[in-house]
Amino acid sequence: MSAAAKPQAIEDVIQVRSLGNRFGAQAVHQDLDLDVHRGEILGVVGGSGTGKSVLLRSIVGLRRPSSGRIHVFGHDLLSLPSDQRSRIERRFGVLFQNGALFSSLSVVDNVAMPLIEHAGLSRRDAQQLAGLKLALVGLPVGAETKSPSELSGGMVKRVALARALALDPDILFLDEPTAGLDPISAAAFDQLILTLRDALGLTVFLVTHDLDTLYTICDRVAVLSQRKVLIVGPLNEVTQCADPWVQSYFHGPRGRAAEEANDYNQFPRVT
Repeated sequence: MSAAAKPQAIEDVIQVRSLGNRFGAQAVHQDLDLDVHRGEILGVVGGSGTGKSVLLRSIVGLRRPSSGRIHVFGHDLLSLPSDQRSRIERRFGVLFQNGALFSSLSVVDNVAMPLIEHAGLSRRDAQQLAGLKLALVGLPVGAETKSPSELSGGMVKRVALARALALDPDILFLDEPTAGLDPISAAAFDQLILTLRDALGLTVFLVTHDLDTLYTICDRVAVLSQRKVLIVGPLNEVTQCADPWVQSYFHGPRGRAAEEANDYNQFPRVT
């Protein structure tokens, strides 16, 4: 009999320690700690004003925190020279709320832009590679020449995702990716994220309020409350937290519906 396989060691690709974020006299985060494991999909939730997007922007370098440390791939981003920090940040792909596409550019040029600016490709080569990225996220053939205003909400999200994947990132940051989508489009987008994570070996940092997303694709969930990470872990552990907001969020009518739908989808059905 062969020896039992040893469990793989968990590697933290992001480590946040004692993070503080302030806006004037208002403290949004204080002594916030969080680890993100390689290859996981981490969902980040919390009530309004808890700083979910602020945390994301702090990690990707769009906001300098008031205090604390952020290590990514073992490097303290806040202490690195700008050129070294920029090289690490190019390993990030970010999908912002509402897509944040350039309205004056076509779909394919939106995706090609980071390839031209950061990879130094010619416009022709960048457009060819952008076409592959658009196909990867399931955008219909022919949509690449359209402008963002001609796209549905679900298609805008897919174009924004293709742009986030343009430079073959190691970590994908998603800020409310299913917000504004109908349930069918949101479910399809969730499955796309799961497929891409598995196929490309991505680590995914996902800010969301979508309970279906949390139950369907997240390996762990972090709850922001009281200016810090209140609890982080698998969903079945997080939902047992006695905090009133956690109980209301996960055990209210919508939370129960999402849990029941997830249980139904996992239940083996006879065909």
